Amino acid sequence: MNPATAHLPKWAPAGVIDTLRLAKATYANLPSYGLDALIEHVQPDLSAAPARRHRATYDAYATAQLLVAMASCYETWDQLVAAAVPPSMPGAPEEAPALW
Repeated sequence: MNPATAHLPKWAPAGVIDTLRLAKATYANLPSYGLDALIEHVQPDLSAAPARRHRATYDAYATAQLLVAMASCYETWDQLVAAAVPPSMPGAPEEAPALW
């Protein structure tokens, strides 16, 4: 069984947003796209983040704040989807090729 569906075999996401793919499209030419590098580059307000860096809740909160910041760089949802959703994944634009 696929590890991604082992715990929720009937669940299928309505869509996928690949934050790494989105970061590379939004902030081209950064030397690194790790969470620390993106936090340093974007400088989101993380004062309300739970826990501390390298804890799951903090990292999830920081990723969400980065997603909001990156989304604000796109005028439309379709533009964001084109940058963030890998072809053939749920939510990908229909005209996208089926390879990735």
